[in-house]
Formats: sequence, structure tokens, C-alpha cells
Amino acid sequence: MREQVILECTEAAKEGKPASRYFTTKNKKLQQERIERLKYNPALRRRTIHKERK
Repeated sequence: MREQVILECTEAAKEGKPASRYFTTKNKKLQQERIERLKYNPALRRRTIHKERK
């Protein structure tokens, strides 16, 4: 039931920097909506919001 998803930085594109990506899993039965997490972006040197991509 677990599905592998990709989290991508949303703030890096606005600033013209490369987007950081993280891989994680989620349980599709318990969590149907998209995931949003605060993760570290090394290009921006701070924690930014990473959203699940398709």
C-alpha cells in the first residue's frame, strides 16, 4: 500500500536556483492528499517547503 513519492522545493524556482528533491513514501489509504514538508535546500542554505510532485 505504500507508494514512493518525490518532494520538490517550491521556493528555488522563484529565485532561479536548482530545486532540491527528496524521495519518501506514503500510505495511500491513510493520506490521499499531497504531502508538504519543510526540508533543507542546500542551494538556498535554508529549510524550505517541499511539495509532492506528480
